[in-house]
Amino acid sequence: MKLKLLLSTIAFGSLCACSTLPSSGPTGGQITDTALEAQVAGAAIDIVPVNSIADVPPVAEPIDWQLPDYDPPPSDMIGPGDVLSITVFEAGVALFGGGSSAEAAGGFDPSVKTHTLPPRRVDDNGMIDIPYVGTIQVLGNTLADVQVKIREGLRTFSQDPQVSVTRQEVIGNSIIIGGEVAQPGRLVLQTNRETLSDVIALAGGYRGEAKNLTLLIERGDDLVRLRLSDVLAGTYDRVRAYPGDRVTILAEPLIFSVLGATGRVQQIPFVRERMNVIEAIAAAGGPNSNAGDPKAIFLFRYTGPNKTQPTVYHFNLMQTPTFFLAQRFALRDDDVLYFGNSESNQPRKLIQTIGQLFSPIVTATAVANNVNN
Repeated sequence: MKLKLLLSTIAFGSLCACSTLPSSGPTGGQITDTALEAQVAGAAIDIVPVNSIADVPPVAEPIDWQLPDYDPPPSDMIGPGDVLSITVFEAGVALFGGGSSAEAAGGFDPSVKTHTLPPRRVDDNGMIDIPYVGTIQVLGNTLADVQVKIREGLRTFSQDPQVSVTRQEVIGNSIIIGGEVAQPGRLVLQTNRETLSDVIALAGGYRGEAKNLTLLIERGDDLVRLRLSDVLAGTYDRVRAYPGDRVTILAEPLIFSVLGATGRVQQIPFVRERMNVIEAIAAAGGPNSNAGDPKAIFLFRYTGPNKTQPTVYHFNLMQTPTFFLAQRFALRDDDVLYFGNSESNQPRKLIQTIGQLFSPIVTATAVANNVNN
C-alpha cells in the first residue's frame, strides 16, 4: 500500500513538472510566435512560409560589384619602380666617350658608337636622371615616349643621337598574387588584357578544391570577394586584372549549421558548390524520429543588399509540394538549418522520466519480494 502511495506521489509530481522537462529546442509554433513578438517589438524579422515558387529566392546572391573597370593601359607603360635599360647611339664624336662601335654591336656603320647607361630605376615621383639631359618625367609614358624625350634632350650635345629604351625590371605593369596558388609573387601582365582566370593559370593554378576557395581582389581602395568556382566557370570573364591589383586566393569552405531536434548540433561543409535545402536536410540526417517535427523545419539567413534583414523560411515536409520547392531552394554560405521540436515529444519525455524514477523502486521491490519468498 505504501509503495502504491509513493508511486502515485511521484507520478503526480512528474505530471506537474511536465512543462519544465528539457527538450531539444523550441517547437515550430514557438519559433513563429517569438519571431512575431520580435516584429511587434520593432525588430523586423521576416517569416516566409515556403508554399509556392514565388517564395523561393534566386539561386545566386547578387554581387555588389565595387571594382572600377578601367580600360587596359598600354602594356609598355612605365610605372614607379620599373628599371629602364637605356642605350645611346652616336655618330661622329661620342658625347659619352668610349663605347663600342655599331659594327661591333652588330650594326653596319663603324663610325656609330653605342653607350649603355647604368640601369635607371623610376622613383616614386615617376622621374629618372639622364646625363646631359637632367631629370625627366617618365611615369605614365610608353617606352617610345621616353626614347623621344631623351633623344630631344641630347640633340644639342650630340650629332643625331638615337636612343633605345627597354624595361629591365617590370614593377608598374604587374600584380601581386598570393594565397592558395602554386607560384605566389609578382606577376607581369604581358598584354594587360588577362582575365582573373588567366592570372590564376599564369601563377601555376590554385591549390585545393575550387568550391572551397574565395578570390579576394584589391584595386586601390576598393575590395571585392568572389567564389573561385564562379570565376573559373566564366561568370566574371569580362573582369580583367589591372596593373597594381592584389589578388589573394583564400581557403573559405562553404558551410551551413544544423541545430534543433536532429542527431547532433554541427557545422557541415557543402558537398558541392551548389546545394539545395533537401540535400542539406539529408546531409544533416533529417529530423530526429523521436523528437523532431517534419512540419517545423526552418532556415535562418540574413537577406537584402547588405545582408542585414533577418529572414526565417518555414518548410512543412508533411506537404508534398514542399519537397519540390525545397529542391529549388538554393542553400547559401552560413545558412542555419533548424529542426523544430515536436510537441508530442514532451509526453514521451515525461514517460521516460517516470521510467527512470520508477526503475530503482521497482528493482528494490523485486529484490525485497525475492528475499521474502
